[in-house]
Amino acid sequence: MAFWCYILRCADGLYYTGHTDNLERRLAEHYHGGFSEFTSKRRPVTLLWAQDFPSRHEALATELKVKKWSRAKKEALARSDWQALSHFAKPPSERSTGDPPEAVSTSLDTNRVEGQ
Repeated sequence: MAFWCYILRCADGLYYTGHTDNLERRLAEHYHGGFSEFTSKRRPVTLLWAQDFPSRHEALATELKVKKWSRAKKEALARSDWQALSHFAKPPSERSTGDPPEAVSTSLDTNRVEGQ
């Protein structure tokens, strides 16, 4: 049985990170509302990223880790941009002096779109 970690982009630009053992069912629950208060108030939602794992423990551990990431790091993960992901994984003081791979927010408010 596969387990999944996923990120949804809500209509207001916020991100929701979760895990499940049935991705299709869970996405339908989010799409139709009523499953999660957070996503029900922010529909429609779209799937930004999903990854399967062999155990619930690994999917949950990934969810808990990814939830804490900056918006820039989540977006790099969704693009499979490993260079940007590595860049944003470092503390700002340890990043190279060159421009970041993408001009995106690295705010600790990982859900908000910059300027909102």
